[in-house]
Amino acid sequence: MIHLFEVLGQLFLLSCEFAGFLISKKPEFREWMAQFYYIGVQSLSITNITSLFTGMVLALQAAFALSSFGAELFIGDLVSLSIVRELGPVLTALLVGGRVGAGITAELGSMKITQQLDAMRAMATSPVYKLIVPRMMACVICLPILTIIANFLGILGGLLLASLELNINGYFYLSRVIHALDLNDVASGITKSVFFGFFIGIIACNNGMRVSGGADGVGRATTQTVVTSSIVILISDFFLTKIFHILTH
Repeated sequence: MIHLFEVLGQLFLLSCEFAGFLISKKPEFREWMAQFYYIGVQSLSITNITSLFTGMVLALQAAFALSSFGAELFIGDLVSLSIVRELGPVLTALLVGGRVGAGITAELGSMKITQQLDAMRAMATSPVYKLIVPRMMACVICLPILTIIANFLGILGGLLLASLELNINGYFYLSRVIHALDLNDVASGITKSVFFGFFIGIIACNNGMRVSGGADGVGRATTQTVVTSSIVILISDFFLTKIFHILTH
């Protein structure tokens, strides 16, 4: 419990410092663009492939489940709601947390054990401003964009399987998707991804900044980032879903 409260305190203080620099100082656009490319563009392949085949698998499983009720025509409803509300934001966050979170922790941890962070402080430069603010903002901004693309490809995957394997008319499938989704569904999924991006960024940066013990410490911190961010994403998803349900009903 003491360790848990210590970590929560570290995350809170780092979040306050991040917010202070974000408000008080101008952004360094070159570093921001580099992080947008690393976190956003280079994550497109893994998130897109995962979401496409997730939509296809979901449509196939839905066909098996709904066929006993003669309701195969409602596959578009099930796929679109499942992808947009839950699977799109959560799977994207888990994949980005595993890829990007581990990378951020390893990079900052290597800088910590080679005393590059101490050198920055000696030159009156804040590592939070130079290193953490661009990475966290890239996580917060890029994750909703990746989620929107993942939602689209997941629904597209369901469309491909429904039309090619189940002989469901594509126009009918899309009409069911449009009928099933409303603005609250889309907004809740995108808003969740903003919180997920913040959690991934703050956990990865905090673990990287507090690495100790040399190269083996970097490995431990990287593993801890992946595990912790995954758990936080899944737990926060439950509470965010409850909050959005209360606000919209």
